[in-house]
Amino acid sequence: MNKRFDFDKEYGTVIGTDEAGRGPAAGGVFAGAVYFPNITEALLNDLNRLNDSKQLSKSAREKLFDVILKYSYHSVVSVDVDEIEKINILNAALKAMKLACENVIKEAGLNEFITLVDGNKLIKDYSYPQECVVSGDSLSASVAAASILAKVTRDRYMDELASIHPEYGWNRNFGYLTPEHLAAIDEYGLTEYHRPSFLQRHFEKQLSLF
Repeated sequence: MNKRFDFDKEYGTVIGTDEAGRGPAAGGVFAGAVYFPNITEALLNDLNRLNDSKQLSKSAREKLFDVILKYSYHSVVSVDVDEIEKINILNAALKAMKLACENVIKEAGLNEFITLVDGNKLIKDYSYPQECVVSGDSLSASVAAASILAKVTRDRYMDELASIHPEYGWNRNFGYLTPEHLAAIDEYGLTEYHRPSFLQRHFEKQLSLF
């Protein structure tokens, strides 16, 4: 059995949740939540490469994405830039996790379970048992699966935004502040998809040159 499924088994019935997009300066933040109702041999075989999304190639994530959908109750929720700017990125990520988990709970009709939250922050205003798992996407099958759903969905979203604003290279940098992205910001300014609070230091540095 994949060691990540062994990890989850110790907790009983598990929902795993993880986010994608806390670090970039453009685009929303996404969170996935996953519950595997039946751990079968077929599932274990099909998900034998399940891992933290950051440790997988894009093609591997895409393949696992479809397999995870097949075997799980799942949800992916995004919080947009306007709300990120209002409540800050940590609260926005936790809100997305909360909504995604609540969608899974409702869809699966769960009563007794625990939610494993990647990282070191618990979900706020969440009415169900939960536990933080640092590096959970490397340890827990459900958290790793949630990380893949969030990452793939967000990457696809950034590809869509790149078709609207190709000058920023979001299909390559996914909103992170690469030299290419920063140069485009200096040339073209900010879009409605940028997070101004993430760019304060950059603009302060630019102003200091004058």
